[in-house]
Amino acid sequence: MEVKGKVIQILPIQEGTAKATGNPWKSQSFIIETQEQYPRKICCEIFGEDRINANPVQMDEMVTVSFDIDSREYNGRWYTSIRAYRVVKDGASATPPIAQAPVQPQAQPAPMSSDTAPFDAVASSGDEESDLPF
Repeated sequence: MEVKGKVIQILPIQEGTAKATGNPWKSQSFIIETQEQYPRKICCEIFGEDRINANPVQMDEMVTVSFDIDSREYNGRWYTSIRAYRVVKDGASATPPIAQAPVQPQAQPAPMSSDTAPFDAVASSGDEESDLPF
């Protein structure tokens, strides 16, 4: 899924050690606000140091967030998280730009001969109303 919005808050990085494996982990949450008629605030979480470094977020920038939603139960209560796996700044492409071929100059249009009339000189009956601006 994807959502577009403005970053309105960046929370501090949380870190810890997994009980099962003993491996260290990091996660960072940030809040975006959608730009709809009725804006919504969404708390997104980036999990893993490599993803945090690959997807830096900054305050007040417009971003598109690709995410997964996951819900889990703990002690009879349900908790939902929105895990971002890609954050793209608006105006930036998700993939590096492809080298473009040099632009070729365009040929000049051929001059009009005297036997062809320009479009605006075409005669029309005077009693027709036209909604065209020209």
